Amino acid sequence: MAKKTYKSMDDFAGACGVSRPTLSKYFDDPTQIKEVTRKRIEAALKKSSFEPNLFARHLNRKRTKNIGILVPTMSDPFYVQVVSLIELELRAKGFWPVQLSSHTRPELEEEAVRTLMSLKVSGAIVAPLGPGSRRSALERLTNAIPVVCFDSPATFDLPFVGNDNSQSVAAIVQYLCRSGEPPIFLDVPHMMANTDERTESYRATMAREGHSPLVLSCDAAPSWEFERLGYEQMQRILAKGGLPGKTLLCANDRFAFGAMAAAFASGLKIGRADGCDVRIAGHDDHPLSRYACPSLTTMAQNAPEIAAKAVEILLLSMEDDAADRAPMANRVILEATLIMRDSA
Repeated sequence: MAKKTYKSMDDFAGACGVSRPTLSKYFDDPTQIKEVTRKRIEAALKKSSFEPNLFARHLNRKRTKNIGILVPTMSDPFYVQVVSLIELELRAKGFWPVQLSSHTRPELEEEAVRTLMSLKVSGAIVAPLGPGSRRSALERLTNAIPVVCFDSPATFDLPFVGNDNSQSVAAIVQYLCRSGEPPIFLDVPHMMANTDERTESYRATMAREGHSPLVLSCDAAPSWEFERLGYEQMQRILAKGGLPGKTLLCANDRFAFGAMAAAFASGLKIGRADGCDVRIAGHDDHPLSRYACPSLTTMAQNAPEIAAKAVEILLLSMEDDAADRAPMANRVILEATLIMRDSA
């Protein structure tokens, strides 16, 4: 027997014998209404194909249950991982995530901000483009709703959750110095604030360890195609007379993948075992880093805690009494973990 269909919430409420506000309460939180009423609605749902238009219901409220998530790109596995964790955290707390990407372009970041505001999201978790962001766009967003940044801080004072790049780079530099020849740093284009932090931490840690730092800047136009940049940079280094050392620390894992591929193509043996030509390490613990050949030594960011803290700070700031409570921590900086594998 075909299930009954209903065109609207009003129609379905009438069929259940309840008011529209009571039905709305049920879809928000079934525990808000009496058990006998709840059973009546659930019995009607089983006999029908009715699905509430939650998106439209949220837009009709002064305060929606929608939360915006905006990142530079969804092709980077780190953002995919953190956004997935944020989504699960939000859904567990009864919120509807709305995910957008700026595709690494300032004008699309600004457009995404306009979209989030038009969707009446109640808050947003944003990984800004860094210096490339249009400050006016983020300011409009923060003037309208609570915003928390992650991975890269905004260019003005906003709550931020991210990796302690000073700690993480220092840890891997110390490991490389104490387990073999001190590392050379293969840099990436400086498009984000965390890139500057990693480079400076490398310099400072090398000095503390009693070694002279050597930073090889990426001789290419800024791009998020880190694997290609790493491959081409390593090719250029090898073509100019070879490596200036036997240990390379790359600014991130994706750049390291490209450098490893170019080294392999040139006949170099990568690893920390006897007879290897070069050690290569990265940063971020990319999901494929353990499956590279050889597996990549790296620093693992605490992605679950980054997601959990970003959601916690945002939801607390959205509460009605947020302005009356003691101020929350404006910056949460989390340490990373050294992952020692075969490449270094």
